[in-house]
Amino acid sequence: MKNNWRQKLHLEPQKGWLNDPNGLSYFNGNYHVYFQFSPDSPLGSGDKCWGHWQSADLLDWQFTGTVLRPDIPEDRNGVYSGCGIVENDVLHLFYTGNVKEEGDYDYIRSGRGANVISVTTKNGHDMSKKQVLLRNADYPDNCSCHVRDPKVWKDGNVYRMVLGARTLDDKGCVLFYSSEDLKNWKYDKTLSVPDFGYMWECPDYLNIDGRNYLSVSPQGLPHEKYRFQNVYSSGCFKVDGDKLSDYQEWDYGFDFYAPQTFKAPDGRNIIIGWMGIGDIPYHNPTAALGWQHCLTVPREIMTDKNGQLLQRPVSELQKLRKDKNDLISGMKVQLPFELLAECEDEFYLRLNEYLYMEYLNGVFILEFTDSAVGCGRTIRRAKLERCRKIHILADTSSIEIFLDHGEKVLSTRFYPDAADVTLTFSGLSGNIFQLNEMEVKSNG
Repeated sequence: MKNNWRQKLHLEPQKGWLNDPNGLSYFNGNYHVYFQFSPDSPLGSGDKCWGHWQSADLLDWQFTGTVLRPDIPEDRNGVYSGCGIVENDVLHLFYTGNVKEEGDYDYIRSGRGANVISVTTKNGHDMSKKQVLLRNADYPDNCSCHVRDPKVWKDGNVYRMVLGARTLDDKGCVLFYSSEDLKNWKYDKTLSVPDFGYMWECPDYLNIDGRNYLSVSPQGLPHEKYRFQNVYSSGCFKVDGDKLSDYQEWDYGFDFYAPQTFKAPDGRNIIIGWMGIGDIPYHNPTAALGWQHCLTVPREIMTDKNGQLLQRPVSELQKLRKDKNDLISGMKVQLPFELLAECEDEFYLRLNEYLYMEYLNGVFILEFTDSAVGCGRTIRRAKLERCRKIHILADTSSIEIFLDHGEKVLSTRFYPDAADVTLTFSGLSGNIFQLNEMEVKSNG
C-alpha cells in the first residue's frame, strides 16, 4: 500500500484541500455535507469554496462538485464556513464572505470584511442569488474584523444565529442574533468566559436531552499535558442562561477541529468534524499526491446523567461490517477494521510497531512509536476515571478511538506503508470486524 492512502470510511476530496464541515443538514431525502474546499491546491491556496456531498443513508455518497465560489465583492477572498437550515422545503445556507483589502493592514483590527451571506437551494447544489445580511458595521463596536462562521437554528417562532468573534482586546466570544424572517437580523448579546483564548471559531448551539450547550473552537489556549494539547482546541460549554461552564473537549487526538452538529430525521444529534487542524507541526503526505485532509465519520451525541456529552459512531456504519472474529493477541487484520472490546483495569494495544495505546492509572495514551507513520505526530493523553470499553474505527490512513461509551474520543491521521496490521495487546477481550468500504460517486 506504499503511497496509497485513499480511505474507505471517510469523506475526502479527490483533489485539493478540505477543511471545515459546513451546512450539515437533512433535506429532501438526503443528508447534505458541505465543506471548505480549495479545489486547486492540496495546500489550501487558490479559491476558498464549498464542495458538496449528499447521501440517503450516510454510507453511499455522491459528490456534486464545487457549489459555492467567491464571485461577488462581499466574498471575493473566500466563501468561508457556515451552516444550513431547512424551512418550507428550501435549504437556506449561511456563510462568511471574506474580504481582504489591499494595503498596509493587520487584517485583525482593520483591512478585513466579514460578511454574513445567504443563499437558498431546492436540490442541494444549484444555488440562488447571494444576499448579504450582515457586515462589519452590524457587529458590536468592541469586535475586531474577525467575526465569522454563522450557525442558525429555530427557537419557537424566532430564528437565532451565533457568530464566532475576536474582540479588539483579543478575547474570544460568541455573538447572538435573532430574526423573524431569516433575512433581517438583530444583535442580542455576547457570551464569553475570561481568559479563554483570543478567538472563538465555528460556534454551534445545541439542545440535547433538555440541556443547552455552546460548542466553540477557541484559539489561543495555553497547552497542557492533559488538555488543550493541540494547536487549537474544540469543545463544548454547558449553557445556563448567560453563564458558560464545564468546558469539555470534543476530541483529544492529533487531528480534530471545527465540528458542526445537525439533527437527523429520527431526532439524533449528529456531529462531524474536520480531521485536521491548521498550523500543525506535523504533516500529511497525501499533499504530495494532490489532496489533503478528510472529515470524521458521523457521530451521534448523547449525554450521561450528569450532562456530560458522549459520542459514538452512527449506527449506519455497522452495515459495513463483515468477517467477525474474536480478538486474539498476535492476530493479523487488514485496514480498514473495527474493534470493540471490554477492558480490564489496565490494558495496552499495539498496531504493528508504529502505534501504541495504553490505559494505566486513569490515563489513556496514544503514541506513535514510528515517526514515519505518524508524520511528526508524537503522543496525546486523556484522563478518565475508568475505561471499561474501547471502540476503534481504523481506516487506511486514519483512526478514531472511542473510550468508555464515548466519554473521551481521540482521532488521528496515520500513514502506514501496508494494510496488514498485527494486533498485540493485554487486558482486552472482544471482537474485530473487517469492513467494506463506502461508495463515493462523483458528478462534479
